[in-house]
Amino acid sequence: MKMPDGGFRPAFNLGFASDPRSTMIAAVTLDNTGSDKGQLRPMSDWLAATYGQRPGEHLVDGGFAKLADIEALAAAGVAVFAPVPKPRDAARDPHASRAGDGPGVAAWRRRMGGEAAKAVYKERAATAECVNAQCRNRGLLRFLVRGLEKAKAVGLWHALAHNMICTGRLLAT
Repeated sequence: MKMPDGGFRPAFNLGFASDPRSTMIAAVTLDNTGSDKGQLRPMSDWLAATYGQRPGEHLVDGGFAKLADIEALAAAGVAVFAPVPKPRDAARDPHASRAGDGPGVAAWRRRMGGEAAKAVYKERAATAECVNAQCRNRGLLRFLVRGLEKAKAVGLWHALAHNMICTGRLLAT
């Protein structure tokens, strides 16, 4: 995988799809691409195939904001909450529609300019990112195995342990 320093090293990109209310992990993905861009639509498709319905909303960080994915998910009735990239021209409103934007991307830009969407996105650190932080706190800092299948098994074990802890917490309330 290409690293931020420009070099290449063995590495994996582990992704969790989690429920922001319960913080339970619904899906685990693992690949060896160096970017999250383009991972949103496949994750949403996997969730739809596995659970029989697609989530109505996806809350993701800016690295997932591929316009084609946002457009396709909007056509499927899914609202994406991801930050709008800052334009090169500082005078241009980032939330205004651009030439070439489809209706889904234009709606996403408008939505993310509103206070309600900003409040939803602000919750990401306490919900979606909390899952990643808890897995790191439990020792998921690097993979000590080789190969995609073995590394995915490690990710799935962490997801299982995480969900068992969440289940205990939810049953206690």
